[in-house]
Formats: sequence, structure tokens, C-alpha cells
Amino acid sequence: MTSPAHPADAHPYLRAANAGVRHHARALAPSDTGPPPAADRLHLDVLHAHLTTVLRLLDRLAETTRPPHPAAGRHLAAAHTRLWQAASEVHAAFHLLPSSLTAGTTASTCRPERLPEGPPVLTICQRHLAAGHVVRRKTTPTDLRAHTTACAR
Repeated sequence: MTSPAHPADAHPYLRAANAGVRHHARALAPSDTGPPPAADRLHLDVLHAHLTTVLRLLDRLAETTRPPHPAAGRHLAAAHTRLWQAASEVHAAFHLLPSSLTAGTTASTCRPERLPEGPPVLTICQRHLAAGHVVRRKTTPTDLRAHTTACAR
């Protein structure tokens, strides 16, 4: 595999994903037409999917960077932990928003003893649990101590 001739041509999919996130952030900026809509569960589900995908990428980068460059690998591992904490907070916020099926009622919570009510709750909870298993295998309890990783507060 050859490397691109010019750095601007490097990692086109990452640049496209970054452009998509920037576009979405601009679309949510306040404008003359009124305030942007508040986040809904579907919005947070998609954001959580993005965060967990970046989490996997950071994990792989940390693993491959650590042997030749230990200090840089440690920084990437720290970024991985903090990104997990961000994904965990998005997951918790998801459960605090009302369900579109039960608008105006109390938010559903992630209950390990039973299956969630279906998509997107089932999707986000499964994704979050899978990411959590990877994080807990590679992160010490001390690293995670400052942050709770419970499903709902």
C-alpha cells in the first residue's frame, strides 16, 4: 500500500466524516429563522454511533502507535478514555429524553434485566455495552473512576 502523494489526499473518508459533523454543527447554530430544534433520541443515537466509531479508531491508533512511540500512544489512550466518557454521557442523555412513542412521559432507562423497547433504544444500548466491554478491558478502574458509566442516572 502506498501513501498519498499529498497530505490533502490522505484519509478521504475521515475528512468526509469531519465535513459532515461540521455541516451538522452549522445547521444547529442559531439563525434568524429561530432557535434550532432540541436534540431528540434519534439525533443522539446517530451521534453516539459516530462517537463509538471514532472510539474504535482511536483504540486501534493507540495500539499501533504505542510500540514505536510510547508517549504518543499514552496520549491516544487518554483520548480514548475521554471519548468513552463523552459517549457515555450521550447515552445517558438519550435515556433522559422522552421517547417519540411516549411523548411527554418519563424517559425510559436502560434496564439490563430486560430488553429495551426496540430501535433506537435497543441499538444504542447494545452499541454502548459493546463499547463498554472494550473500554473496561483496556482501561484501569482508576482511569474511569472520575466518571460513572451507568446506563441512566
